[in-house]
Amino acid sequence: MTIQPIDVGLDENIEGYLIGSPVSIIREFASTPGTGPRLHRHPYVETFVIHRGRALFTVGDEQVVGAGGQILVVPALVQHRFEVLDGGTYEATHVHANDRFITEWLA
Repeated sequence: MTIQPIDVGLDENIEGYLIGSPVSIIREFASTPGTGPRLHRHPYVETFVIHRGRALFTVGDEQVVGAGGQILVVPALVQHRFEVLDGGTYEATHVHANDRFITEWLA
């Protein structure tokens, strides 16, 4: 068996089934404060690996600031959103524990 890297863009969504993976990945780069997805949820866990920058996450009824060097895990079916905070570019890898993206938009 030979393992080959897959070329992807720096800000591209990859559904796992397309590359033989059980997870799907979003590479997120955002520098405009206040940007981010509206409230939503997934029927699986989503893990945010934050490389740099900061974002305000709303997870269920709680709010927390996630910053570079931190990991935030959102349980399945819990509503969530985030918005980029000022002070630099938010760069993160969002790992969806499913081979396809399934999103229920709530707002």
